[in-house]
Amino acid sequence: MRKIEIRTDRISVKARLNESLTAREIWNVLPVRGVVNTWGDEIYFPVPVQRGLEAGREVVQEGDLGYWPPGHAFCVFFGQTPISRSDEVRPASPVCVIGNVLDDIEILKEISSGDEIVVRPLNE
Repeated sequence: MRKIEIRTDRISVKARLNESLTAREIWNVLPVRGVVNTWGDEIYFPVPVQRGLEAGREVVQEGDLGYWPPGHAFCVFFGQTPISRSDEVRPASPVCVIGNVLDDIEILKEISSGDEIVVRPLNE
């Protein structure tokens, strides 16, 4: 299992990447640093990976990690977005789910647009 840490100056959560080709490519470029953008209860930031859509999903689960091809972005979904319907979590356009957060996702609500973020591998 590929475990990672997602960290800002205020919070840190552990997550894991799945076995998708996209997740493997992201793992191979870690650590990555970025500046957070928020969209509802989603954070995203560009990563140095350029891939097409692999097994695209229009609706994801709270706590899912995704790769959004149009923005070459790493996404963390922890609640509804502006286009969610009822209780669903809906990205702006389909994403490849690349993993999930292992810790309590509520802490992610403390992250703001403009925060610096680091995703790094964990050796546990």
